[in-house]
Amino acid sequence: NNGNVIGKHRKNHIPRVGDFNESTYYMEGNTGHPVFETVYGKIGINICYGRHHPLNWMAFGLNGAEIVFNPSATVGSLSEPMWPIEGRNAAIANTYFVGSINRVGTESFPNEFTSGDGKPAHKDFGPFYGSSYMAAPDSSRCPGLARHRDGVLITDCDLNLVQQVKDTWCLRMTARYEMYAELLNKYIRHDFEPQVIKDPSLK
Repeated sequence: NNGNVIGKHRKNHIPRVGDFNESTYYMEGNTGHPVFETVYGKIGINICYGRHHPLNWMAFGLNGAEIVFNPSATVGSLSEPMWPIEGRNAAIANTYFVGSINRVGTESFPNEFTSGDGKPAHKDFGPFYGSSYMAAPDSSRCPGLARHRDGVLITDCDLNLVQQVKDTWCLRMTARYEMYAELLNKYIRHDFEPQVIKDPSLK
């Protein structure tokens, strides 16, 4: 509200899918999952492709976020069926508000390019589908903006709802973080063996 810079956050997850192979010009961020305390609430920024990683959403919640914005630039052929689900699910699972933000329009380049996926060379990513919306921790959401034109979304976010939903569902209290941590610590080892119980009738 006063224009000062209170911190920074770098993108945690770099896409390697279709035309969005950002690993050729970005590296994964090293700033963790910071939450910025402001006059408007405790805010996290889950940048673009990070929305496809549930643990990324969870980490902002563990750090106390009340609102997490997800600024994105994503195209219809790639992710549109997921769009109305991912932000809303994150809001429910992590008990905070989610602002799902996507651009509109088509960005064209002077030279054709390919992405190594067998598709013909092209000069654009395809249309970005907009459809920005806000989701609440009680599973409600507001109507989304248009797919094809710019817009401004104004909606009320009562931060009291964050605590009310936490008190109702007790998700943090009933979570098994020590059990999840034990599995993750095993998973990152080269000798990890999945816990699979095989039906003895299978040959």
